[in-house]
Amino acid sequence: MARLNPYLSFRSEARQALEFYQSALGGELDISTFGDMPGMSQDPSDDALVMHGQLDAPGGLTIMAADTGSMIPYVAPTSGVTVALTGGPEDHEYIAGVCQKLADGGTVTVPFEKAPWGDYYGQVDDRFGISWMFDVGAE
Repeated sequence: MARLNPYLSFRSEARQALEFYQSALGGELDISTFGDMPGMSQDPSDDALVMHGQLDAPGGLTIMAADTGSMIPYVAPTSGVTVALTGGPEDHEYIAGVCQKLADGGTVTVPFEKAPWGDYYGQVDDRFGISWMFDVGAE
C-alpha cells in the first residue's frame, strides 16, 4: 500500500526536531547519520548530520527528516507547506496534546478550539519553523 509522508529538510537541526516530535507524538525513532554511511560525506563536519531520520508514531503516522550536508545547497522549508494531523472524536485527546506540545517554543497561529464548521481546529508554527495544522472531526 502506498503512503504519503512528510519529509522535512533542515540545515543541521533534524536530530533535535525529530526528538522533539517523538516527545510530542510518541513512537519509535531511527536515525542514520552521514558518518554511518561510508562515502556519503566528503567533509568530516557533516558526519554527525542526519542523512535520514524516521519517526514511526502511533496510528501509522510517519515523519521523515534529514539535514543538508555541505555537498548540496540548503533549501529552507517552503511557505505554504503544512504538516496536518487530523482525526475523529476518538483522537481528540491525543491531537490536542500533540498540538500543545508542539507549541512549546513555537507560535500558536490559530488556537486549538471549536471552529465555526463544528470541528476542533488549530495551527502552530513549531520551534523549528515547521507549520502544523490540527483538525479533529465532530461527532
